[in-house]
Amino acid sequence: MSEPFSVRVTVRGYETDTQGHLNQSVYLNYAEHARWSLLQAAGITQAGLIATGVGPVALETTIRYLRELLAGDEVDVTCAFEWGGGRTFRIRQEIRKTDGTLAAQVTGVGGLLDLKERRLVADPAERFKQLAADPALFNL
Repeated sequence: MSEPFSVRVTVRGYETDTQGHLNQSVYLNYAEHARWSLLQAAGITQAGLIATGVGPVALETTIRYLRELLAGDEVDVTCAFEWGGGRTFRIRQEIRKTDGTLAAQVTGVGGLLDLKERRLVADPAERFKQLAADPALFNL
């Protein structure tokens, strides 16, 4: 894919802190929203994952806060999967104002958990290929 998957979110007043900017924990919610939106766009539902005996897990998350976001700001939250050869994958995300200003970068390491064995699936890229109607959204 040339452009990463993206979803637009509007910062709501109740998500801001006493300084008037977006609360730090809400950035994680926006990133999670974009990831689940990508799954849905690719044809994968939460119920579908559970029915096949797997679920996504976050193993590491890093957030770099670069510019403040205020109530009413509209942002585009991207989501791009990066695959290695092991049981984990990287997810790179950006939160940008509609004027292009980069407000935050979220990077994570994730995996697919076998819900019965309670272990990571050996080849998560292959499993996403099997589950997705549009694997290109996962860079596959």
